[in-house]
Amino acid sequence: MNIHFRTSSMEREFLFHMTGGEGERSYANNSSIQRTIMLKAKTMLEEAIRRLCCHSSPDCMKVADLGCSVGPNTLLVMSNIIDIVHAVCVRFNREPPTFQFYLNDLFGNDFNTIFKSLPDFYTKLEQDKGQKSGSCFINATPGSFHGRLFPSNSINLFHSANSMHWLSQDPFLGLSKEALNKGSCHIVSTSPPYVYTTFLKQFQKDFELFLKSRSEELVPGGAMVLVLLVRTETPRRSIYETISVTLTDMLLEGLIEEEKMDSFNIPIYEPTVEEIIQVIGEEGSFFIQESEIAMVPWGARKSEDDDEFLIDENIGAAEFITRCIRAVTEPLLAANFGKNIMNKLFIRFQKKIVQLMEVEILEYANLIIYLTKNCS
Repeated sequence: MNIHFRTSSMEREFLFHMTGGEGERSYANNSSIQRTIMLKAKTMLEEAIRRLCCHSSPDCMKVADLGCSVGPNTLLVMSNIIDIVHAVCVRFNREPPTFQFYLNDLFGNDFNTIFKSLPDFYTKLEQDKGQKSGSCFINATPGSFHGRLFPSNSINLFHSANSMHWLSQDPFLGLSKEALNKGSCHIVSTSPPYVYTTFLKQFQKDFELFLKSRSEELVPGGAMVLVLLVRTETPRRSIYETISVTLTDMLLEGLIEEEKMDSFNIPIYEPTVEEIIQVIGEEGSFFIQESEIAMVPWGARKSEDDDEFLIDENIGAAEFITRCIRAVTEPLLAANFGKNIMNKLFIRFQKKIVQLMEVEILEYANLIIYLTKNCS
């Protein structure tokens, strides 16, 4: 029996997850583009931690990674933060703090694969830092970051990368007509204005609650470093629009049911920088310390030394892009449209990417933003 997207909030939180495990199609093995984007934020993360350490010297540094997902990127975030804090402590001749990491994602996330990788992580930490793993504690905190997750005034630093563009629900959920975005399941170039407005309102509601929740959970002077997909003044194609167009083609050919298409929307919104700043200003809990836009090609991978992009020819790049987006979206799409059409969908998607790469520059625009909690 297919699980349709118009379900209870708890059921949706089990559907929103990347492909688990360590198989060929897993997110763990198909998330190098997300790693590339995360590394773009390292300099700003260093600045945030430096300022935190300068203004306070907590015995225990409590850090939460929101939307941690699964795989090597999850461990990379923790490793980077530990390295940065240690470097700052050496500079100021201080003893490094104990670390408490909270790994957050929705209930359907594959936390077990993360846990299995922790012994190797602790071993490497001891080798690199000459210390026992007892100085670093790691917990899972399942739940939606669109609400409270931690006690008040308990977290020093929040980090979130490649997650904030996910909405808490289908933006059309609960509206009187299910087919308000008829024939599509995301914002596309032909979408009427009310489709944009509906997605935007859901983002504003979600982001405001996110900011309010984090401000209550952060200690005074606490910080956040966020990385999220955005739209820029230069029009760029969204990869989720491309999925929607591919599904529309399959609908017109009778390969998927109209009712399934019309009752489903990919719960992702790529806001403009202005829309983000407006919500931050109106919510009022945070001060923007720094922000920048980082452009990353859809088919880009970092070289081993992280100094340059590696981009294959169109067919190779399209296959890489398809594997990455399939690892992100397949659980949600399969729940609505059925597992039996997933291969057909992503074969068609890959062909469409090859065609697009011949005529367009396909890039992700990412906002990296560093926020501190207002003390007033």
